[in-house]
This record gives sequence, C-alpha cells and structure tokens, in this order.
Amino acid sequence: MMQSTTTSRLVALCFDAIDPLGLARFWAAALGWEVDDESQHLIGLLPTDDTRFKILFQPVPETNEKKAGQNRLHLDLTTTSIDDQHESVARLVELGARHIDIGQRPDEGHVVLADPEGNELCIIEPHNRFLAGCERLGSITCDGTRQVGYFWSAALGWPLVWDQDEETAIRAPDGTGPLITWGGPPVAPKTGKNRLHLDIAPPEHVDQLAEVDRLISLGATRVDIGQGDVDWVVMADPDGNEFCVLTPR
Repeated sequence: MMQSTTTSRLVALCFDAIDPLGLARFWAAALGWEVDDESQHLIGLLPTDDTRFKILFQPVPETNEKKAGQNRLHLDLTTTSIDDQHESVARLVELGARHIDIGQRPDEGHVVLADPEGNELCIIEPHNRFLAGCERLGSITCDGTRQVGYFWSAALGWPLVWDQDEETAIRAPDGTGPLITWGGPPVAPKTGKNRLHLDIAPPEHVDQLAEVDRLISLGATRVDIGQGDVDWVVMADPDGNEFCVLTPR
C-alpha cells in the first residue's frame, strides 16, 4: 500500500533543546543513527534503517526553563534480548540518562529513563509483540485520545494498525519505520508548548495553504507560538499538540 500523493508526509520529529549538539549525539548513540550536521544550531540525525524521516534538534530559549510534568511525546526503543536491554540502559546512563519513576509498575518489562535534558524514553523488553517488526526506534508514543489517532491517520495517509480500548496506532503504508501511538484517556494536562513536535510537508503539487485548510477540516487549528514571519505554518492537532506544516517538497 502506498501513501496517498495528496497527503502530507512526515519530514521530521523535532526536539527543543538547550544543547542541540549534545542531545543529538546522545540520541545518535541511543538509536544507532548518524549525526548529519555538527553545528551549534539546527542539528539533524539521519536514520540508518528504513525510517523515512529525520530527527532534528533545535535551540529554543524557553527550554532553559525547568521542565514541568511529563512530555506528551516520548520514544520507545526496542531491544533484541535481555542482555541488549541491560546493556542499552547501562550505555545510555553512562551517556547522561537517568532512571525515573513515572508510575510504572514493577512487573512491567520496560525501563523508563530521561535523556540528559529530561525527556522521557522507554527501553522496551525484547520480544514485545506490539512492536514486533520495528527497528530500534519502535514508536513515537503519545499521550492522546483515540480521535487524535484518527486525525493523524488522515493527515499523513497512514493506516491504523491498532484501534482497541481507546488506544490507536498508525504506521507508514509500506510497513517501515516506527509506529506512532496514542494511549487514550486520561490525557495529561498540557504545561506549555511541547518539547517534541512533528514537522510535516505536502507534496510539491499541493499548495501549502490548501493543505492547511484540509488539516483544519480534520480538526486542527492554527496557533501562534511567537514564530513570527516564517515560511512554515504552526498548527495544533485536536488534542492541542503543536506541529508544523512546511512548504511543499
């Protein structure tokens, strides 16, 4: 199944960062991806697997403020064995991660960490059925409603691969790359602009503002986060999570 030629594609997952280069190097080690450009400004990670989007790290002054509450988006990383899980945790702690308690039960198999800037991530136990077939980056895991999963399925043209018990998940039509998942209610309250957001872009033959109108018809809204005069459009999905619509490409 191919993605529709009229829907936007996912271009990047973006992190707001105090130290973009330092955080990019941490995540490059965590994922086994490659640092694309080592400057002190926008830093990119290029996938070394079948993932079709980049991860970007951008300096944002307000990120220096103390983190309040959990991120609404975090990454789940897969492992191939118990030894791999233990070694992954030890390696990331050595690189600046720390163990955190977000209410996980002792019998849950995954390990919850925070990266050097406090962003949560999970190191998933091996042979996790839900993430079977995924590469190291198993899931962009979101705190959100069932309806927002439907929104993103329509926005990107990605089919639902899970829709049960208020939980939803989508994946690229060709079955590559990570899932994007939503855990259903209750949804954590929003405490300011998200530190992680998605960048999407319409195809070259689709007008940017026409795509914005389509996304509004699906339930998105335009928002002002102080972006000023830029060539992308900042929007929020039906749960209030920011994302950017870039110029066609």
